[in-house]
Amino acid sequence: MLIARPLGCPLPVLQKYAKRKNVSDKNAFSRDTVLTFLVRVPRALGACGVSLCLLSDEAPARDLPFHFEKSEKGWDTYRLTLKLFAFTPETGGVFHYKLLFLRGADTLCTHSADNVTFTLAAGEGAPFSLLAYQTELKTPRGAWGGVIYHAFVDRFAPGGGAKRRDAVYHKGWNEEIMQYPAYPGAHVENNEFFGGTLWGIAEKLPYLRTLGVTMLYLSPIFRAYSNHKYDTADYEEVDLQFGGESALRHLLDECKKYGIIIVLDGVFNHTGDHSRYFGRRGAYGVKGAYHGESSPYFTWYRFLEFPTRYEAWWGIPILPRLQLHNPDVHDYFVGERGILARYCEMGVGGWRLDVADELPDEFLSALRARVKQKTGGNGVIFGEVWENAATKIAYGVRRRYLLGDQLDGVMNYPLREGLIAFARDGDAHALCRVLRELWSSYPTPVCHMLMNLLSTHDTARILTVLGGEEPAGHSMRELSVMRLSPAQKKIAIVRLFVAAALQYTAFGIPSLYYGDEAGLEGYGDPFCRRPFPWGREDTQILRHYRKLGAIRCENSAFCDGEFRILREGAHALCFSRKNKENHVIVAANRGTETFEVCLPQGGVELLRGTRAKKGKIGVPPDTVRIWRIEDVQKNMGKMDEKQKSRK
Repeated sequence: MLIARPLGCPLPVLQKYAKRKNVSDKNAFSRDTVLTFLVRVPRALGACGVSLCLLSDEAPARDLPFHFEKSEKGWDTYRLTLKLFAFTPETGGVFHYKLLFLRGADTLCTHSADNVTFTLAAGEGAPFSLLAYQTELKTPRGAWGGVIYHAFVDRFAPGGGAKRRDAVYHKGWNEEIMQYPAYPGAHVENNEFFGGTLWGIAEKLPYLRTLGVTMLYLSPIFRAYSNHKYDTADYEEVDLQFGGESALRHLLDECKKYGIIIVLDGVFNHTGDHSRYFGRRGAYGVKGAYHGESSPYFTWYRFLEFPTRYEAWWGIPILPRLQLHNPDVHDYFVGERGILARYCEMGVGGWRLDVADELPDEFLSALRARVKQKTGGNGVIFGEVWENAATKIAYGVRRRYLLGDQLDGVMNYPLREGLIAFARDGDAHALCRVLRELWSSYPTPVCHMLMNLLSTHDTARILTVLGGEEPAGHSMRELSVMRLSPAQKKIAIVRLFVAAALQYTAFGIPSLYYGDEAGLEGYGDPFCRRPFPWGREDTQILRHYRKLGAIRCENSAFCDGEFRILREGAHALCFSRKNKENHVIVAANRGTETFEVCLPQGGVELLRGTRAKKGKIGVPPDTVRIWRIEDVQKNMGKMDEKQKSRK
């Protein structure tokens, strides 16, 4: 990019204020917010004026001029007041903006890679995003500060499920996965079961509490042919292989005793082709859509050429796509007596929505309204979104996930990529860019509800990612038996300790994929879905996760604390989490030299239990330090007094 400013000339300084509070690190606000932009421009830049170019999908670009305020010590100050409600509908909206510095002969434009910091370009630059959400946006505060545990039901804990004639069952829990595709994307039957059930999960709740778990996210539990159950056959029936409805009710009752919320996986975009609704195999005694227009479900799907060609998820024939715009389908899921109401009334506390990009806005809004109604406003709604959900465009449509009437939070895949870049490759700048972008782009109540993950059922295990060979060039057969060498595993564990500590201390809620805490390895699906190694856990890793869970539980800053990056190096970073009662500083170093940070007061290093004094302190290579700063109330008071005196 061409940087067009005089050699040695500093960049302009942009600050934003709302109700006299500095919000320069945020670009997501309630639509009733009045924003004040202050720009300090070095005279050496040669700018004679500043303008804000406001962009939206619905209206032409608008140029809003800043007003000159003063000139002092070689810097010019400009001000602009922006009333978001003046151009934002009540439903909220997503905008973009960039600053233009007018220099007569040319115009310089801001270019931002992280939605907070910027450089200047002579041509077009990447704009800032600006999200104006609904005034009443709320997310379930009771869920903030917790720990999510993601259990793949068939592989977590065995016991008490029924068996099917058309399924293959392992005799031993610790056997290897037998079914995998010949190459990625090839067909695999996925009817191989190890015998995990909801009964088995209920027996392991005491174990989950030792990890600080507050939410239990289950892979799909409704009746289906496959072991993963993303090919739903009947939403009204909990799969008997997992113990049936009686097992679910038992698990819900037991979770109440431990204060754990159950989150179900909602697969509402498509069903299985064998389902009672589609009925390609005719196994349910009900005439499904595949059998013609006389079926009550015929209009639930869209046939392109009856009966062999129909809309399906990513064109996969065994996953015919539901027509959620159809009033009957819509009501079946989100109506007063629909599927969502049925399970929420049973005690289910939340939903993770599979392939949220495929779900229509009207459906998502109605789903949220129904879940909130049936849970007294406390139900949690997460979406599977792999990119920045604030600015996401899917299938040519700008999504409105975070404007206040759809999702509470999303799966935080961007943070996963940043954590891997740092823990594996030592790239602190990549992680800081992600952290700044997400904290800036998302409403603060959403930031506290993000699912911070390192592994999922769709990704390779984090231990394998951090220490194993790249899968490219290896056959599926080779990947099925590949394991870390002792030397690779030693390196991977060091890196995992860094990544997990940051996962647990950044804004959002850590989502722990079953078995990561026990040292499970594995490349992508299905090798990331091996059974939990009961009795063979890596105790070193397990102790680390238990310690992190306890640290989260004991420090309220991880619930609703503000987030701020204090220092950023090439291979190390330091950030703070602070609320009125609690102040925590986190530093991580993946470099080869000691990284120095400065503590404002003495405190306790929570991972080791050692005391630290005020002032400079070194963080050795390949380590993380988490300090709880003492006398936070006293410090906050001093800061308030300083701010008042400056004003």
